[in-house]
Amino acid sequence: MHISLSTLRAAVGAILLAALPVFAGVPEDVTKLQQEWEHIKYELPAAEHEARMERLSAEAGRLLAQNPNSAELMIWDAIIESTYAGAKGGLGALSSVKSAKKTLERALSVNPDALAGSAYTSLGSLYYQVPGWPVGFGDDKKAEQMLKKGLAINPDGIDPNFFYGEFLFRKGELDLAEKSLRKALAAPPRPGRKVADDGRRKEIQQLLDKIAAKRK
Repeated sequence: MHISLSTLRAAVGAILLAALPVFAGVPEDVTKLQQEWEHIKYELPAAEHEARMERLSAEAGRLLAQNPNSAELMIWDAIIESTYAGAKGGLGALSSVKSAKKTLERALSVNPDALAGSAYTSLGSLYYQVPGWPVGFGDDKKAEQMLKKGLAINPDGIDPNFFYGEFLFRKGELDLAEKSLRKALAAPPRPGRKVADDGRRKEIQQLLDKIAAKRK
């Protein structure tokens, strides 16, 4: 059976077109997840966070299952799952946080530079917020390593500077914490991320107020 070059090209073109919606959909899926996360975290009452984050986590898992090699979707799946864990609280949240940690590690193995190094920053924040052994995997040394790697990729970003500043604050290094937080406050606005930027700046100011109070 002879297959002409034009037929072969048409067949390959059909295959590529069939695949396009999956790959073209990833940026839209990421935007959809991040915007809904921002809306829940910064615009809804805290009482609604747990239920809404649980539903959003399920949606993130579904989208990631459709695009299992997307580091960007892995990062947002982990961010949402860890935020859900924080809203849920208690020891029952640890399984969700451990799952988020594994997802972030997978993202790093696929593309450590994805979303301006957000996997490093998110993983670092988990390491300093989660209890240490034997309850959890918390580790200040690993937290600092991850946070610094995130800063190396995105030195002027609002999130890496905020989380590093919060880490330093928890360690009692107030001067260094304030320096990092003020750099976060001066970060350039992110296109399409006004809700997140405004919410993060409020968190930064709250932390700066705590630093000022400790110095009195």
